Amino acid sequence: MWIKQAAMRAATLCIVSGLFVTSGYARAEYPEKPVTLVVPFVAGGPSDKIARDVAESLRKTLGTTVVVENTAGAGGTIGTARVARANPDGYTLLVHHIGLATAPALYKKLGYKTSDLEFLGLINEAPSTLIGKTGLPPNNLADLRKLIAANGGKLNLANAGVGSASHLCSLLLQSTLKSNMTFVPYKGTAPAMSDIMGGQVDLMCEQATNSTPQIEARKVKAYGVTSAQRSTVPALAGIPTLNEAGLPGFNFTVWHGLYAPRGTPQGYWISSTRPCAQR
Repeated sequence: MWIKQAAMRAATLCIVSGLFVTSGYARAEYPEKPVTLVVPFVAGGPSDKIARDVAESLRKTLGTTVVVENTAGAGGTIGTARVARANPDGYTLLVHHIGLATAPALYKKLGYKTSDLEFLGLINEAPSTLIGKTGLPPNNLADLRKLIAANGGKLNLANAGVGSASHLCSLLLQSTLKSNMTFVPYKGTAPAMSDIMGGQVDLMCEQATNSTPQIEARKVKAYGVTSAQRSTVPALAGIPTLNEAGLPGFNFTVWHGLYAPRGTPQGYWISSTRPCAQR
């Protein structure tokens, strides 16, 4: 897995242990029922995989059932609104990524305000990868750029839907390359990845969490990693960054955070990050 289980368990322990330490909430009282972890995207994608790791860590930490609920639609805004309107009792939490920060610029009506959510902690930060179907002739970014320059309008670039991390990465890539590739939005990462492996679409900018197994299995071609530095993951270590491969300054990473409805009881996590850093 992209995220080490031990690191995930420590992070969620830190976040949850600080949730209910204020007056009126004895730690022994929580939890009294299952916790719902909302993922605002379809099952099978990178956010869903990360959320299920978080759910397992929460289950072990809290000793209760943690249900992962996929409430997809509108670039993650439907699931986010569900959590923003939930009872602030710690039983409904949200796992979301960079799309939470960009949604206000993409949608006129969100159904919530970002201030309706409490940020509990950062779960992870990972790069994306620029991948292509195996039948695409170029084997490196330099040759791919030539192909795009000559046939940009004929090439398509898949994404997991408007507002998704892959869509945001694609927009940055399109702008950097000054190309006119055709965007192909899907209803989630899984169908987009399926079609790129099947050769129905040409390219995709996808989170390493989801693309690494396909790169390892050589079901897709990898043209570059989107972070400023090369990945330390063995399967990606030999893949150049887009920055060093010819796109100076290109840097796109995806973070995931854990959130609760505004008004959820606050503990030391809200006033100081030191306990988390020391764990």
